[in-house]
Amino acid sequence: MESGPAIFAGAAFTLFGAALLLWTGVRVRQGEPVALGVAPRAAATLAVLFGGVFVLLGIWCFGRL
Repeated sequence: MESGPAIFAGAAFTLFGAALLLWTGVRVRQGEPVALGVAPRAAATLAVLFGGVFVLLGIWCFGRL
């Protein structure tokens, strides 16, 4: 993988995943719904799962440099 696209993809995935984890944590701590019309535990669980996947994918992209 070329270094330019790998750096961009790694930064995008890592920032998105970290922001999703932070946003989900704040919403859960405040008792607000994570997604409207969805069971609170299911929404929080899926958001944390996908946030972690995006962070790991970003780290994997950085590891390919």
